[in-house]
Amino acid sequence: MKKRCPGIFMLLCHLSFTLSVHSQSSPDASAMQALRASLGNPINLNWSDPDPCNWNLVHCSNNHRVDKIIINSKNLTGSLPPELKNLYELTILGVSTNQLTGPIPSLAGLSLLQQLDFSHNNFSYMPPDFFTGLTSLQGIKLDYNQFSSWEIPESLNDASNLDSFSATSANISGTIPDFFGPDTFPGLIHLHLAMNKLQGPIPSSFAKSSIQTLWLNDQHKLNGSISVLQSMTSLTQLWLHGNLFTGPIPDLSGLDSLEDLSLRDNQLTGIVPLSLVNLPKLGKVNLTNNFLQGPTPKFDISKVVVDMKNGSNSFCLDDPGLACDNRITVLLSIVESMDYPEVFAKSWKGNDPCNNTPPPWLGIKCDKGKVTVVNYQNLSLPGTISSNFSKLQSLEQLLLPNNSLTGTIPNELTTLSNLTKLDVSNNNLNGSVPNFRQNVTVITYGNPHIQTFNGSSPPPEKPPGSSTETRTPPGPSDDRSNNPSDRKQIVVSIIAAVAVFGVLIVGLCVYFCTRKRKHSDTMIIKPHQAENSNAIKVKVAGPSANGGESEMQVAESGSMVIPIQVLRNTTDNFSEEKILGRGGFGTVYKGELQDGTKIAVKRMEVGVVSDKGLAEFKSEIAVLSMVRHRHLVALLGYCLEGNERLVVYEYMPQGTLGRHLFNWKEEQLKPLEWSTRLIIALDVAKGVEYLHSLAHQSFIHRDLKPYNILLGDDFRAKVADFGLVRLAPDIGQRSIETRVAGTFGYLAPEYAGSHI
Repeated sequence: MKKRCPGIFMLLCHLSFTLSVHSQSSPDASAMQALRASLGNPINLNWSDPDPCNWNLVHCSNNHRVDKIIINSKNLTGSLPPELKNLYELTILGVSTNQLTGPIPSLAGLSLLQQLDFSHNNFSYMPPDFFTGLTSLQGIKLDYNQFSSWEIPESLNDASNLDSFSATSANISGTIPDFFGPDTFPGLIHLHLAMNKLQGPIPSSFAKSSIQTLWLNDQHKLNGSISVLQSMTSLTQLWLHGNLFTGPIPDLSGLDSLEDLSLRDNQLTGIVPLSLVNLPKLGKVNLTNNFLQGPTPKFDISKVVVDMKNGSNSFCLDDPGLACDNRITVLLSIVESMDYPEVFAKSWKGNDPCNNTPPPWLGIKCDKGKVTVVNYQNLSLPGTISSNFSKLQSLEQLLLPNNSLTGTIPNELTTLSNLTKLDVSNNNLNGSVPNFRQNVTVITYGNPHIQTFNGSSPPPEKPPGSSTETRTPPGPSDDRSNNPSDRKQIVVSIIAAVAVFGVLIVGLCVYFCTRKRKHSDTMIIKPHQAENSNAIKVKVAGPSANGGESEMQVAESGSMVIPIQVLRNTTDNFSEEKILGRGGFGTVYKGELQDGTKIAVKRMEVGVVSDKGLAEFKSEIAVLSMVRHRHLVALLGYCLEGNERLVVYEYMPQGTLGRHLFNWKEEQLKPLEWSTRLIIALDVAKGVEYLHSLAHQSFIHRDLKPYNILLGDDFRAKVADFGLVRLAPDIGQRSIETRVAGTFGYLAPEYAGSHI
């Protein structure tokens, strides 16, 4: 018996060692069994062994921990269990090209993970904390899944070693995170985000990144400039098609490795740069369906596959490489400083800017083939005034009012020998006004930072015999006197003028009532310039018992009176299809003038042409004629004819703020983002501050509600509806009116609190 003991001991030792080996595989066994059950125990995987380290397509490390699971293209169904987060040594997980559903489980904290592939499944949810702690992650594929809408989370910053992020058609919303730049991901090479719901611009942080393949195509909402591309010198493949990118193609001379470029189906403008044509490795380029201008670029078609159908662009000639007419070259050089606005790219067709064949070139008028008038007013133009205007030597009028131009007035404009009028009013220009000839009318009001010659700064020294008129009408300046006595004197003068004017009106009415009635049932508009005044007087032949005519001074410029027939033509005779909205005193219609200017026409209903309605009509014209500000809606004209009372404003494409706040679901609009709401609030505050405090005459807006705030395409806001605006009294005084008029809840506090 003693001789047998060693053998029995060895057997027991062997059994003990075997049990110890099996126990080492147990830490991941439960998680792997949960995976097998969640996939429906698929037969084709042959996962029957109790030890997952013996399973097909599963790999374990030396210490029996699962580190790789690669089960791509196995026609698997089911879902992935949350227990996967317990596979602490997992480095590779591949489940692509199956039919998996449900949420992707959070793998937060798996610091050894390097590669993940969830593409081509039917996953429904991406947890926001998924990337937390994935410090070793190098590549992830999420393409072609049916996720509920999600945004790329900040937690992705933990994966600073990332070299590939691919999420094509993954229902990603929001903006492109700026952390994809080289500061966070210095080794990022592939960024594929095509066919999602991203919006906004390409982040400026992408500059100097190492990205080689960038797919941002078919979002339909990405917009803004693509200028950041010029510093992305590692690019080999760039797909931006199917978006709303604007502005010119930048200088791409530094992109020597670029092979494939797709910019089709955007809103790009400007001239195709030679730097793109001359790229050494370019093999494919698509520029179709943009608004590109200038000469048709000439690529080497023996090396480059080109698609740039001229019918969708605005090239001056069909033949590649042929130069445009010199007048077009000059005009394009002028709008270059404005980033080639789309409004010109859509209108400027052909190789002759003076060709009157419809459509005519927007803003351009010619005489005998020479450009004599450039009229770019009310176009919201950005940028600066180009010195290249001086190359249009036949130019007689340069009209640039009511835009967003910055910078200074170029001195080169003084060399235009035929120039008689320069209007740059209501922009954001600065600096001093150059010395123009004596017969040049220069209009600069509405530029709060420009140095004029009316006391705000000393005029520059002028050559003998020269002078410049800088026209500054009352009210439009953003400056006011800080002296209360000066303001009091202004208000007293206004009250005295109004009293005298009222006496004159009463006297005229008494006189006209004694005259024999004239047989006329229509209101005849006869605007004419008053002597030594810029005011318009409207003569009205009324249907009263004694007939007669009366005069009422209502505006500052005769050009503001618009015949009723013009407004009928622009609104298709006030058709239902042109209605933008309805208010308490009328209907607003959309119209378009012959020069392409879009307008909004408010037509007072015949039934409300009462004393109150007429008073609000007069008030609106009077106020808008005296105040000008980039955040107050601009008055373009008015019409009084028969029973018609119409006011014409600039057109605001996005309509009222109210529809975006209260009716966005019904009208299928996107809810306003917080940043957009803040900008709108600041715009309204600036407009009201000017109206209440900064204008030469202060006015109180008594109906400041969301439906009286209008939005442009860029969602910048302007205050509108001035029918209930009234002149504010002097400081320390109270109006004799005690009734508070307006919409309660939307009254200016200083008005509602003091019963002004």
